Amino acid sequence: MSTEPSTTADPHEVLGYLLKHANLKLTALADAALEPLGIDSKDFGTLRVLAHREPASQLQVAQTLGIDRTTMVALLDALERKGIITRRPDPTDRRRNVVELTDQGLRTYDAAQEAYAKAESTFLAAISPTATSQFRRTLRTLLTD
Repeated sequence: MSTEPSTTADPHEVLGYLLKHANLKLTALADAALEPLGIDSKDFGTLRVLAHREPASQLQVAQTLGIDRTTMVALLDALERKGIITRRPDPTDRRRNVVELTDQGLRTYDAAQEAYAKAESTFLAAISPTATSQFRRTLRTLLTD
């Protein structure tokens, strides 16, 4: 298989185009599946981080997701207004806020897991389970530093 970049004008031959548009398609499917829960795929990413760890600071969540602090604050503000997360001062460092899922947030997360899995299955339906596994392995390999 050639590793040479394509010289054709067809954007469907350019890896960056393909990755971007695959991501846009998956995000659209996920957002539509999550909409009835009052969240989108960005919110779901935050819920996933919070659901799988002890209470975390806003900064820790932002670093895990790879987003800036200002964006994180806006995301958390919206989730807090919806009753999905709570923030409180860290008892060991009052300059930090600790973020946790509420009981409603845990229920939303559980429902979102199921909705997202269905969206992802829809996205991957055109390829076999073996190809899906290989696709995930290949992407993980490409993302390894």
